[in-house]
Amino acid sequence: MVVFFDYFDQIGEGIEFLIAFGSIMGVLGFIIGFLFFILGGGRLRWKMTGVMVGSLILIAICGLSTGLHYFRIHL
Repeated sequence: MVVFFDYFDQIGEGIEFLIAFGSIMGVLGFIIGFLFFILGGGRLRWKMTGVMVGSLILIAICGLSTGLHYFRIHL
């Protein structure tokens, strides 16, 4: 019985890590996408719009500060 609890604890920790990682990737993707959107040409702006939309979806799903708290990043 203890083996099942350890297994599910590890699965929970893995899911928590993936949510925190998605949060960090969403924030970084939005920042990089915004910078290249401002500095880039027409084609690059179109691609960076997609990156920013994808990043906003990640932030909406994973949370804005989840990754910052999980990885103990202080801004």
